[in-house]
Amino acid sequence: MATAAGPRPRWAEGRMEVISRERDLSRGLESLPVSVWPPSEEPPPFQYSPEHVAGAEEDTDPSEITFPGCNCLTASCMANTCSCLRHGENYNSSSIKYIESEVDYARPIFECNAMCRCGEFCQNRVIQRGLQFRLEVFKTVKKGWGLRTLEFIPKGRFVCEYAGEVLCFREACRRIQVQTPEDSNYIIAVREHLYDGQIMETFVDPLNVGNVGRFLNHSCEPNLFMVPVRIDSLVPKLALFAATAISAGEELSYDYSGRFLNVPLIKREQEMLEEDDIMKKPCYCGAKSCVGFLPYDSSLCYTPGKQTFGKVSQGNNCALGIQKD
Repeated sequence: MATAAGPRPRWAEGRMEVISRERDLSRGLESLPVSVWPPSEEPPPFQYSPEHVAGAEEDTDPSEITFPGCNCLTASCMANTCSCLRHGENYNSSSIKYIESEVDYARPIFECNAMCRCGEFCQNRVIQRGLQFRLEVFKTVKKGWGLRTLEFIPKGRFVCEYAGEVLCFREACRRIQVQTPEDSNYIIAVREHLYDGQIMETFVDPLNVGNVGRFLNHSCEPNLFMVPVRIDSLVPKLALFAATAISAGEELSYDYSGRFLNVPLIKREQEMLEEDDIMKKPCYCGAKSCVGFLPYDSSLCYTPGKQTFGKVSQGNNCALGIQKD
């Protein structure tokens, strides 16, 4: 893991210092302030949004409420009676229930929404409550800006979303193909494999409009994993959960390839990593199992008539599978 550009004694002293409002990167849009370190520097400018927004040429409004609500009149919904929990309970004391294997968490997650009649403290309302731990954007040694936690995070707890502009496939490809090798790429492609063999794709780009999740770096041994969670509409929230207990001061990361808890590479993934060197971007995660290069999604990068794929310099690319009944 990369270290900060300077000493950060806050957690070493075993206390939390007050973070001034002026240093809140989210400008009050999150449930907790997001600090920046070092104080003398600022990340490149972007528009902060804690939730998805519709991108260019995208007709779907991510904020539109399209799902019906449950009719539960209790303070907290139960799996055997709530329509939102027809696939089973999602959380246990605010922690995601299934995090031991990819098969377990590959089930669809629907939270209770604005149309539901249950209470605001229903146990099936987690992602929508926003940040639950204090996070800090900080300058790393080799990886540019990164994100770390200022508090201990138990295994299974929700950490943050990866929010940004929701794009159509054509716009996602266009943005990738106009990038230069020096540009950082933030576009993530989430592919959900449905029960009937169809694939549902979601493309999110937080480069110009996004939240704190845009600062997450890749790791070959990540401490977060991503799960699509739906609340008000079919457009999923890209929720990141703690894959293990995370100490205060530890950098937060996830695997850009979408592999669950560092499962071995499949043959095709390994072959892609061994292709033309011009496609590769070095990985500086420092993990013992580091493969040496950042993952990328070639489906968004191919340009007809060229011998190589387009570059994904800091590629956030993910292939997640869920089963729907």
